[in-house]
Amino acid sequence: MKLRWSHAVIYVRNLDAMIDFYRDVLGFQVSDRGPLDPDNPGLELAFISQVGSDHHQLAFAPVRGEGPSTTLDHMAFKVDSLADVRAMAEKLQGDGRASGISAVSHGNAWSVYFKDPEDNSVEIFCDSPFHVRQPQVRTWDFSMSEEELRRATEEQFGGEPEFKPIDEYYAERRRRFGD
Repeated sequence: MKLRWSHAVIYVRNLDAMIDFYRDVLGFQVSDRGPLDPDNPGLELAFISQVGSDHHQLAFAPVRGEGPSTTLDHMAFKVDSLADVRAMAEKLQGDGRASGISAVSHGNAWSVYFKDPEDNSVEIFCDSPFHVRQPQVRTWDFSMSEEELRRATEEQFGGEPEFKPIDEYYAERRRRFGD
């Protein structure tokens, strides 16, 4: 049996503000919204998704307390290209509701990290053309061209013992897992 990622439920303070942010900035749509308990209609959940094939990828439950605690380190969304990562960074910077916007390279991925309006950490990333043993964290500049970032990634991580083209890495994994 192979497990496939489905969804996460996030405790939030302000349901409408979180729906607005994830809709306006990240492109999610509400797929359902309603009371968790018919006897308590004030406690409603919202389900959101970006794809028609999944009822929801995230759900919000407005039960988070006022303290800073959360049990989630971050959630990550994969996009197709570095251009998509840059476009998201620009959108986040222009929108003004996200904080802590930063460009991070893990060697195997190029990312923009940020905090949503309730201080949850979010990563938007695309694969780089390389495999690098994890964890790895370096910063990069959003103004770098894709070729500059590729060269910088090779320079920063090329000395790592498991550095290789990503296609080779995934071919090895498929053999190991019998895929």
